[in-house]
Amino acid sequence: MTRIAVIGAGITGVTSAYTLARAGYDVTVVDRCRYPAMDTSFANGGQLSASNAEVWNNGATLLKALRWMWTAGAPLLLNPVPGWHKYTWLAAFVANMPRYRVNTVETVRMAIAARQYLHAMAEEEGIDFDLERRGILHIYPDRRAFEAAKRVNALLREGGLERHAVTPAEVRSIEPSLRTACHGGFYTPSDSTGDIHKFTRGLADACRRRGVKFVMEQEIARIARDGERFLLMPRTADGSVASDGAFDGLVVAAGVASRRIAAMLGDHVNVYPVKGYSITVHLDDDASRQSAPWVSLLDEERKIVTSRLGADRFRVAGTAEINGENRNIRADRIAPLVDWVRQHFPDVGTSRVVPWCGLRPMMPDMMPRVGPGRMPGVFYNTGHGHLGWTLSAATAQILAAAVAAGLPA
Repeated sequence: MTRIAVIGAGITGVTSAYTLARAGYDVTVVDRCRYPAMDTSFANGGQLSASNAEVWNNGATLLKALRWMWTAGAPLLLNPVPGWHKYTWLAAFVANMPRYRVNTVETVRMAIAARQYLHAMAEEEGIDFDLERRGILHIYPDRRAFEAAKRVNALLREGGLERHAVTPAEVRSIEPSLRTACHGGFYTPSDSTGDIHKFTRGLADACRRRGVKFVMEQEIARIARDGERFLLMPRTADGSVASDGAFDGLVVAAGVASRRIAAMLGDHVNVYPVKGYSITVHLDDDASRQSAPWVSLLDEERKIVTSRLGADRFRVAGTAEINGENRNIRADRIAPLVDWVRQHFPDVGTSRVVPWCGLRPMMPDMMPRVGPGRMPGVFYNTGHGHLGWTLSAATAQILAAAVAAGLPA
């Protein structure tokens, strides 16, 4: 049986492993963490959102980044400290602005296709991940923002998304707990939410039942060749390296580490870590549980998203920080999320709030890198940016087709 190593046990690595195992491959997943889904797939915003598929390569994003550069709590924060990778990535980001429309439409199509695969996985394997299929509601504070959203909506609809404008009264009807006024919104009834961590861990268990092996707490130090096979050389706790066996093929799904691992294989995968933050508000009293929204929201002014995770948890996430591979949780970036909850849902208690941050692996064109590498037997499924949860089930299918073409089971 053809032996494949998947490097990375986040959402893209585990969906890749599951899809390849079903296609008849002998799969081993290798990750530096102790358990699957302990890095960027731990506590994201929870949205499975084709409605958030707009890529960021446009002039408005750049202007906002420059305007907010010195505002600590800004939705988009660019650390101006020089860095070669940072500024070359930003230059490539700007160079991809002419592809804004094409890439947005293609991302929407991938996101819509991903839905059927992800829901089928969850149903077949019996995975409980606090799924809510109540749609996603985007809200806009004023007419200017709403008019700009109409132009984006045209692209989303071109990609096949069912999404329609709603009045302020309809916003209140869709989510009665929202206490603040807005100019209007857009509602996508086919979008959904869930707990990415619970889904990924559940799918990892399903992988094990299908014979997938997980080798955890192993950070890849080197990759060697034994004829046509690959030898992974993970760094052990004492700093030494030791081979973990030979593989016929490799799948790199290592998030922000994908760039470093790709360099070992002769490829340039220009992933940059864009930090995002979230808080999990524990709804410990009846008033909080009654006042927190069930419909997922996206506040376009603050770039904040919400998800209800079961009866007693409320996830609020947002912001983008271009600041290198930095996992520090900053109080001045968490405070705006807490303040947003207090403003829009004043009856929700915020006495028990758990902060978190993760590094989104972003390519400069905002499109995932999926497919073969330069070396035979090497494949990539990485660089999903802010849509890893949304796109993962579709890119796993694309990956499996590429592996089957280049390395039959």
